[in-house]
Amino acid sequence: MKKLLLLLLIVWNTTYCTSPKTTSPAPKATATTPSQKKDVLTGAAQLDVLLPKLQGKRVALVVNYTATVGKTHLADTLKSRGANIVKIMSPEHGFRGNAAAGEHVQDGVDTKTGLPVVSLYGNNRKPTAEQLADVDIVIFDIQDVGVRFFTYVGTLHYLMEACAENGKKVIVLDRPNPNASYIDGPVLSMEFKSFIGMHPVPVVHGLTVGEYAQMINGEGWLEGAKKCELEVIPLKNWTHNDAYSLPLKPSPNLPNDQAVRLYPSICFFEGTPISLGRGTQTPFQVIGHPDLKSLPYQFTPVDIPGMANDPPQEGKLCYGLDLRQVPVAKRVDLHYLIDMYKLFPDKEHFFVQHFERWSGTKALRQQIIDGLSEDQIRASWQKDLEQYKAMRKKYLLYP
Repeated sequence: MKKLLLLLLIVWNTTYCTSPKTTSPAPKATATTPSQKKDVLTGAAQLDVLLPKLQGKRVALVVNYTATVGKTHLADTLKSRGANIVKIMSPEHGFRGNAAAGEHVQDGVDTKTGLPVVSLYGNNRKPTAEQLADVDIVIFDIQDVGVRFFTYVGTLHYLMEACAENGKKVIVLDRPNPNASYIDGPVLSMEFKSFIGMHPVPVVHGLTVGEYAQMINGEGWLEGAKKCELEVIPLKNWTHNDAYSLPLKPSPNLPNDQAVRLYPSICFFEGTPISLGRGTQTPFQVIGHPDLKSLPYQFTPVDIPGMANDPPQEGKLCYGLDLRQVPVAKRVDLHYLIDMYKLFPDKEHFFVQHFERWSGTKALRQQIIDGLSEDQIRASWQKDLEQYKAMRKKYLLYP
């Protein structure tokens, strides 16, 4: 164990660490600076296409704060253009993005627009027939990050299911996927279906929300294999291989590009005692635990309103690794999980009961316990990944 720890520290310090100090101040969590091509047009930005479809229709919006046209929220933009917006349906984190992960989102009224806000998180993840009764069209416009754990695809599924059951049309306004250029990770086994994993897709699925909506419909994944009346307003001037820096952070705990890139690999720690930085200003960019005193970086998770309520290891000094400057490969990187397991003193309690909700498979926990290498584990995914890639091709909208 001492040799393993020494090797890990040598590799880490020579390859990744940019500063020998472990108490360097964390950068302020801010929205990322966009670096994408100027002529990329989101679905929401194509008002000449969208507005004619809304004439004479009662419209509901399933949106959060990322649903913008330029710097203006879609709700404000459509109201100013005369669209008959009757309500807003709000998913995890709330309409204005002021709810922490997992926090119950309340029904209410948006003070800026005066529109009623219906929560689609907590006990009411699927719109009811009553909530859709005064609606003809529902617009879905939320920035996704292309990772199975991200709950907005679950919101999309339940929306499409409710609209299929109640004869309502769904329009998806597409946005780029910042992790669209690769596909990786174990494919979800449906025995572990949950709101953080609704469909048999890999951790990184390589689809925009518009493409994903088409796949939900096309593969018969809605209850009773129903079909939703669906229309996607696709992006213009974008491909899956185009680098894309999000103009707004997609959730309170994904504050910048580095967090978005690390998210597919670091989110596995949600199913372990390891802190992944919730309760700090650098979530998904630091990992650690109070019992890993030999590791170089130190941080203490605290309650941060709107960002982290009761974070794991709250108030405890954690020792771990600073990932803010590490290069991120275009793959699900398992070495963080494997190395932390090897270093953790209480291996019997490293994996918690709901770890499979994140891994999506029984195999990963046992593979790590059995000491398989990352290459061996990755090889076990390949057959399922090839089958998924073949299915995915049917729903692609972009080169």
